[in-house]
Amino acid sequence: MSSWETLDPRYRLILCDVWGVVHNGVALYPGAAERLTRWRDDGRCVILLTNAPRTQEAVEQQLARIGLPSSCWDAIATSGEAGIAALKALDTPVGFIGTADDRRVLESRNVRFADDGEFDDLACTGTREGQPDPEDYRQELERLLARDVHLHCLNPDRVVVRGGVPEACAGAIADIYQMMGGRVTWYGKPFPAIYEHALDRAGKPPKEEVLAVGDGLQTDILGAARMGFDAVFVTGGIHGGEPFPDDFAERNGLGDWRPVAVVDGLA
Repeated sequence: MSSWETLDPRYRLILCDVWGVVHNGVALYPGAAERLTRWRDDGRCVILLTNAPRTQEAVEQQLARIGLPSSCWDAIATSGEAGIAALKALDTPVGFIGTADDRRVLESRNVRFADDGEFDDLACTGTREGQPDPEDYRQELERLLARDVHLHCLNPDRVVVRGGVPEACAGAIADIYQMMGGRVTWYGKPFPAIYEHALDRAGKPPKEEVLAVGDGLQTDILGAARMGFDAVFVTGGIHGGEPFPDDFAERNGLGDWRPVAVVDGLA
């Protein structure tokens, strides 16, 4: 693929990342809305695939505030939806690490929280307000580890860039806990459940008709490769213009897999 204009017509389903590809957390990237619209005009199904630890409705509201028309996509699949289903299935109150807004979103979907500290499972959606450094959570995580608390990570991303400023995500906290020996369940890319959910919503097309687009090597790109999808690596997001690493496939046990294209963005 030499440019987006020569995208193979066999790709009937586009699984497009959001943060770092469509917007930077503050504003849309130039040409992003137009590219999504073009794909839909071409008869392709566009599903926005995001590690946002929130509901589809919450992501839709965020995109509306940023200025992305709802006509740009067919569906949205979030890591939050997968995590919410698992938390509700526990049928018991859980602990929480994240923002007050994220907690309200989960509560709106009937996830129950234990404010008395008595819980065996904990939902992590990211850092708390005023406590942005994942290292500041070590003592709290040590106490959770001593109780063998099971941490549910609703956003496997380690970091995003909001308006040019790096911001730690839930994955960074979960990494620390897992390295301590704690139990962690991950929801979202690069794990299969979110892809299977998206494929179901698109009518389960064959893998040959699926193209993943993303900027996160260890989430978007690794997840696509493990699923057997073709992928386009967007350099203009979290990796700040760095080229696709030549040893990516070798480091991740992917044989000779490579993305079908490397681009700066959707424009």
